[in-house]
Amino acid sequence: QIDPKDYTFSGLKDETVGRLPGKVAGQQFVIQDCENCSIYVFDHSATITIDDCVNCQIFLGPIKGSVFFRDCKDCKCVVACQQFRTRDCRKLEVFLCCATQPIIESSTGMKFGCFQYYYPELALQFKDAGLSIFNNTWSNIHDFTPVSGENNWGLLPENAVVQDYVPLPSSEELKAVRISTDATRSIIPITRGRRQKSSDESCLAVFFAGDYTTANARKLIDEMTGKGFQLVQTKEVSMKAEDAQRVFQQCASEFIPLLEKGPVVALEFNGDGAVEGCRSTINDVFSGTKVFVSESKASASQDVDNFYNFADMQMGM
Repeated sequence: QIDPKDYTFSGLKDETVGRLPGKVAGQQFVIQDCENCSIYVFDHSATITIDDCVNCQIFLGPIKGSVFFRDCKDCKCVVACQQFRTRDCRKLEVFLCCATQPIIESSTGMKFGCFQYYYPELALQFKDAGLSIFNNTWSNIHDFTPVSGENNWGLLPENAVVQDYVPLPSSEELKAVRISTDATRSIIPITRGRRQKSSDESCLAVFFAGDYTTANARKLIDEMTGKGFQLVQTKEVSMKAEDAQRVFQQCASEFIPLLEKGPVVALEFNGDGAVEGCRSTINDVFSGTKVFVSESKASASQDVDNFYNFADMQMGM
């Protein structure tokens, strides 16, 4: 028998509270009327609503459905979810991983950054919540109620450090979770999103489904960012033969047989020399793995547009 009290934090003040991995196990969760609290949900859940919270620091592990903040103010959060919404909120600062376009409504002073967090159970929790670590539209905010001449939202500083916003838990019970907020260990690849690109040269790399797809994609990200290139965006999406013709054009026939194994993982890197850097890294590190990589600087921007236009249509359906 499920006791709702186990899945609710309500009316707390000046407290540190949380749930350890395995304790929520995909249930719905409610957080309401909390003030000056540090709240940590180190597990996956179905949906979470956060109502009337003031000056709280909140960590929410992967949420299969939606997270909805209502009438909250001065809160700092780390959140991973399928859908993100706020209504009547003021001054929320959110490190976000969201599979669909985040929506704010009647909210002001909102700031967003890319989710960055690690603890050993987190990868499996993402899987259990049905979320891909590569589908993160954190910076693509839709303001439902824009006010002309005003901007209700912006991005956190690029060098923002999660721990300065949502500190690690201080209670003995929650210290058992082995957390790292080191950006290089983050379970979610850290992307530039909508930030200004540093170069007019981007490169598209696409990995096809197999046993090592995630590991290979991560390895390429590490290699490329290690060389000073920037990861702009990532995407995991299923493709059909006709999608491949549109995206991969003359090399499509080579890749079409690989699509049946499952979704592809696409990465966009940016920086002067990105195409050459990406091609040589793939030759050196991934010989024997079939990877689509842009041929030249000239074709690369078209590759990026072709792929992400297709992917956005897929995700929007």
